Amino acid sequence: EALNFTLNHDDGSTISRLEDADIILVGISRTGKTPTCLYLSLRYGVRAANFPLTEEDLEELHLPTSLKPYRDKLFGLTTEPTRLQQIRQERLPNSRYASLEQCEYETRQAEALFRKLGISYLQSTLKSVEEIAATIIDMAGLEAVKSPYRVPIHT
Repeated sequence: EALNFTLNHDDGSTISRLEDADIILVGISRTGKTPTCLYLSLRYGVRAANFPLTEEDLEELHLPTSLKPYRDKLFGLTTEPTRLQQIRQERLPNSRYASLEQCEYETRQAEALFRKLGISYLQSTLKSVEEIAATIIDMAGLEAVKSPYRVPIHT
């Protein structure tokens, strides 16, 4: 159920049933929202949605209207601008989207928005998806669901 919820609520694709989300990850493009949500649902049974912040959201330092009722479920992800540029360069080489200036701007604005609205957030640059998910579980005070389908953790 958690995995289906997460797949149906990837990248803001639908806003229906957001009230059923355990957590909604928000952030700029390529900060690891989707893999983190998938891991949260598979490993912990968390109904995780994710929603991208747009340039308009960043310029005006406001949340998308559809997220405002769920502010208590929001958790932000961010990353170092230089790492973001590398990731985006692989996706769209030599574009404005991948420029260091754009990556710095988006990161700075997203973090300012999170601070302004009191949204907890995590800088994911040097963390594995497992570490990001475990930190979110802890910081957001989520309770993991015991699931027979959990992804095993090898130590």
